[in-house]
Amino acid sequence: MASTLLHIKNFFQSVHFKKYAKRFGFFILGLIALLLIACGGLSIYFNRNKTEIIAKINTKINENINGKFHIGDFHYKFLTGFPNFTLALKDVELKDNQWATHKHTLLKANEVEARLNIWSLLHNEINIHKILINDADIYVYKAENGYSNADIFKPKKKKTPENKSDRETTIDEIDLNDVHFILDNRLGHKLFDFDVASLNTKVNYDGSDWQTDVFLDTQIKSLAFNTVHGSFAKEKELKGTFNVSYSSKKEKIDVVTRNLKIGTDSFDIIAFFNLAKGNALFGINIGTSILWQNASNVLSANISSKLNRFNLSKPIDVNCDIKGDFNAEGDPRIVVQAIIKDNELSIPDGLIKKCNFKGIFTNNFKPKDGYNDANSAIILTRFAGEYENIPLTIPQLAINNLEKPLATGNVSSEFDIERLNQISNDKWIQFTAGHAKANLKFQFDIVDLYITKPRFIGKIDVDDASFHYIPKNVHAVKTNIHLDFTEKALLIKQITYKHNKNTIFIEGKIDNFLNLYYDAPERMIVNWKIYCPNIDLKQFLGVLATSQTTKVTAKTAKRPTISNHLRTVIDKCSVIIDIKADNINYNKLTATNTTATVQMIDSRLVIKNGSLQTSGGSITFNSEVKPSGKNFAFSSNAQVNRVDIASFLKSFNNFGVTSFNPKNIKGKLSSQANVTGFINSNGELITNSMHGNLTFNVNQGALLNFEPIVKIGKFAFPFRDVENITFSDLSGNLKLRGEQIDVNNFTISSSVLNLDAEGIYSFGRGTNLALTIPLRNSKNDIKLATKAERDAVRDRGIVLHLIALDGDDGKMKIKWGKKDK
Repeated sequence: MASTLLHIKNFFQSVHFKKYAKRFGFFILGLIALLLIACGGLSIYFNRNKTEIIAKINTKINENINGKFHIGDFHYKFLTGFPNFTLALKDVELKDNQWATHKHTLLKANEVEARLNIWSLLHNEINIHKILINDADIYVYKAENGYSNADIFKPKKKKTPENKSDRETTIDEIDLNDVHFILDNRLGHKLFDFDVASLNTKVNYDGSDWQTDVFLDTQIKSLAFNTVHGSFAKEKELKGTFNVSYSSKKEKIDVVTRNLKIGTDSFDIIAFFNLAKGNALFGINIGTSILWQNASNVLSANISSKLNRFNLSKPIDVNCDIKGDFNAEGDPRIVVQAIIKDNELSIPDGLIKKCNFKGIFTNNFKPKDGYNDANSAIILTRFAGEYENIPLTIPQLAINNLEKPLATGNVSSEFDIERLNQISNDKWIQFTAGHAKANLKFQFDIVDLYITKPRFIGKIDVDDASFHYIPKNVHAVKTNIHLDFTEKALLIKQITYKHNKNTIFIEGKIDNFLNLYYDAPERMIVNWKIYCPNIDLKQFLGVLATSQTTKVTAKTAKRPTISNHLRTVIDKCSVIIDIKADNINYNKLTATNTTATVQMIDSRLVIKNGSLQTSGGSITFNSEVKPSGKNFAFSSNAQVNRVDIASFLKSFNNFGVTSFNPKNIKGKLSSQANVTGFINSNGELITNSMHGNLTFNVNQGALLNFEPIVKIGKFAFPFRDVENITFSDLSGNLKLRGEQIDVNNFTISSSVLNLDAEGIYSFGRGTNLALTIPLRNSKNDIKLATKAERDAVRDRGIVLHLIALDGDDGKMKIKWGKKDK
């Protein structure tokens, strides 16, 4: 290595090398001197021929324009662009002949630098090698009538055989720096506005055809194909190299660019532009992999304003195809295709995870209806994802008419219904088990990009569902539901509901369901047919309980969800139930062969045409039960026919009467009642709450150890069996007033005595009963054949008039007296 370096050092110090180095230095100095002489000569030539050169430039330009070309000043740039002759024009303006009408200057430049071929110039010809435009404004204007200030350039004359060999003036290179370019097409409502920081191009000619690579660095102020809808890529930086070629035969420019930067994203673009007279067709195809928000922000405002309400978390592969006519009004044809794989789609109604589909946007859904929002559509194919943890499969979904969007398609889903708990954000229902399967054809409006009034035709099957309906505190297990949505009605089939020891089989129908559900839920009538082998009525009173209130946030108040809308419908709709039960238990009452029509209206339970058998007899009734605070208010109109009175009273806890219990009485009770009252949350009658009218009679009856009669008997009839009284007539006409009862007519015809009572009986304080008791022994009255005969002898003999009152010790006291005294 050291010997090599020594050899090189000796070579540079040799006489031979110094000799040739000296000659090369003289050669370089000669070239510089020659260059200076040539440049000086060009400067002298320009100064001597300045007027003639400028005149030739003006003549050459004015020969090719219909307008006015103005130069404020010009000078020669020494050595710049050598060996070309560089001429700098200052304050250049180019106007068309109609500038006074539209006031748009085609070109206004602080400096235009033209580099002329020296050899051509020495032969008195102008051949522009390169044009540089610095600090300029270019405004290409096209009026509504089709006139353009760019038409300033005269058409070229066809060459004749005599001058075919003459060379045309060509421009080989063009550079733009700090140029503001505007293309304002009023005819087609298009506006292209660019702040060009730099544009460089070198043109290669092949006869009349040419090709160039254009480097462009610009800021997009407007790229509006329709000024009504706004600009594409507004305020985005565009930077890249375009391969541009022109075919004179096709009169068309083709453009290809790869990795073009628009903002921070890269795009591949293929485009064409027709230049033939009367043919201004163009096409632009754009491909990229991009984030949804970035892609949306590249589009025009009318599109991005809608797309920005959506989002995809991962980049998507997108291809956009734009075709149109620069001379045509309105939008060009736009088709956007995107492939989405394993992504998360945010929509105004929620988030769809594990999302896969192919999406297509077109603004020409029906080919004959033009390019506009009303004829635009979004089509999704092979859609799969999870909405609120619910798996969805949609073979095809179409959203038509983006002015009034309408979505149609088919959806299928199969899942464990515990997943529904995530949809119910106000937690009004909680599922703990079950499986659901749905296959539906759907249609829904989209208002402000929210799903509105979804309508379905198809089937939903739910098996073995267990849930807790929180507002009514209802628990259910092993519930099966089969829903059939049709055009005219919702058919509810084969519902099996299990709650504690109760099993209910339900079928139902809701006419005009799809319309009433959204527009008038208060007019919706749900018709149920219910069969119960065995039911405990008390367990279902909770269904009528006042719903638990849920705090409404500003968000839920502004935007109702599917969940809380469903809850509103449940609260507002009316329910009519035709019920049949083999056995019904209520407290100690057991009823069989029960039938009734039940209406549930605004939390009220209305029972019509009720009929049941109990206690050896039958009851028919019409009733209403509704929540009242923590209790239930009821009203009833009932007819009781020959029930066992002891069993019946025991079933209803003796209606709160404490002065005797059911074991004190025997017989068959018939009664008619029109009463109101209250039942507590446990299903127990609230003592002393009843109001209304009651008439009754007991046949084949007996009073056993009835304290008021025993006391009277011991006082008035010490030798009669008052502890075991049989009677042929026990009847009354009562008015219930809560704690007190107005006894209008109470009659006992018995084996011991006859008794008539009238006045007030109180469950607390306030008893004041007037008792009329004939002293004669009525033991043998039963042997009389007719009631008339018994009535004729009823009041013979001595008659006692007694008053039953409350004593100071709380026990009933008997004294002499009549009611009016």
